[in-house]
Amino acid sequence: MESRKTILICDDEPALRELIRASVDDGYRFAEASDGIGALELARELNPDVVILDLMLPRLSGLEVLARLNDDERLRNVPVVVITAWNETREDVLAAGAADFVTKPFDPERLREVVDRLAGS
Repeated sequence: MESRKTILICDDEPALRELIRASVDDGYRFAEASDGIGALELARELNPDVVILDLMLPRLSGLEVLARLNDDERLRNVPVVVITAWNETREDVLAAGAADFVTKPFDPERLREVVDRLAGS
């Protein structure tokens, strides 16, 4: 029996984390962080299959989290989906190493497709 893949959701808004879970939730395990420091700690602890990362996070921005994930030899291959209201940052985020980019408000079906593709499901 294959174990479920782990998705790390990093967003400071509990309602949005819940919406992301509901949009993607079919056979995945979830871990959640409400700030950048917590996101890094959980990523190092869990080595998730996909990270869904907001850019506007307390304590450490999403771009800083992305940079630190890419600098970590064990985590640099974990695909990161950046989810943000700032559409104009798309090119910068992809250049910084994100695997994909989803704008808020997001289409739940599109987010699901992106996560499934990146998780290999």
